[in-house]
Amino acid sequence: MSEVNEKVDYKDTLTRGIFKENPVFKMLLALCPVLGVTSSLVNGVGMGIIVIFSLAISNALIAVVAKYTPSEVRIPVFITVIATLITAVEMTLQAFMPGLFAALGIFLPLVVTNCIMLGRAESFASKNKVLPAIFDGIGFGTGFALAVTLLAFVRELVGTGALYLFGFYLRLFPQQFAISLFVQPLGAFIALALIIGIMTSIMLSNEDQKKELERLKKAAA
Repeated sequence: MSEVNEKVDYKDTLTRGIFKENPVFKMLLALCPVLGVTSSLVNGVGMGIIVIFSLAISNALIAVVAKYTPSEVRIPVFITVIATLITAVEMTLQAFMPGLFAALGIFLPLVVTNCIMLGRAESFASKNKVLPAIFDGIGFGTGFALAVTLLAFVRELVGTGALYLFGFYLRLFPQQFAISLFVQPLGAFIALALIIGIMTSIMLSNEDQKKELERLKKAAA
C-alpha cells in the first residue's frame, strides 16, 4: 500500500506541471495525441480541456483507492480507474458534442495509456491525499492544455491564415500566403520543434543574463 505524504506545497504542486515540468515542452510526453489533434485550434482546445478534467478526477480517484490497493496490483488498478473515467468522458462527448468526438477520434481512447495520466497517478496521486492530487492534476492538465493550444494555434494560423474557435472565425492573412504543410502530419513535428527551440533559446538567454548579473554583483562587492 502507498505511504501518504503529509506536507504539500500547493502553489508548487499547481504550477510545476505548467512551467518547470511541462509534460509536452519539457518532458515530451503524450506526443501521439499532441501531434495528432493539433491541426486545428478547436481540436487542441477541446483535447486540453478534456485532459485537465480527466487528470484532476483520475488523480482524486487514485488518491482514494491507492491506500486500499496492494502494491503488486496497483498499476492494473490505476489503469482500470483511468479507463473507466475516459470511457465516461467519451460517452458524454458522443452524446452532447458529436463533432468534437468525431474530430478527436482514436486519440481520445489513447488518453487511457497517456504517460501523463499514469505517470501522475503512480508518482504523485497514489502518495498524496485527495486535495493535493487534484491540484497536481489541474496543474499538469493545464500545462498540457496550454501546450496543445499553442501548437494548434501556430499550425492553424500558419497553415491556413485564419483561426476558427467555437463559432468565431478570424482571417489574419490571405490563404495564398499560408504554408499548408503546417496542417499536415509533418507540419506538426516542424511546429513543435520550432516552439521548443524558441522557448529553449529564451530560457538559456535568461539564464545567461542571471549569471552575468551575479558576476557583476560579485565584482562590485
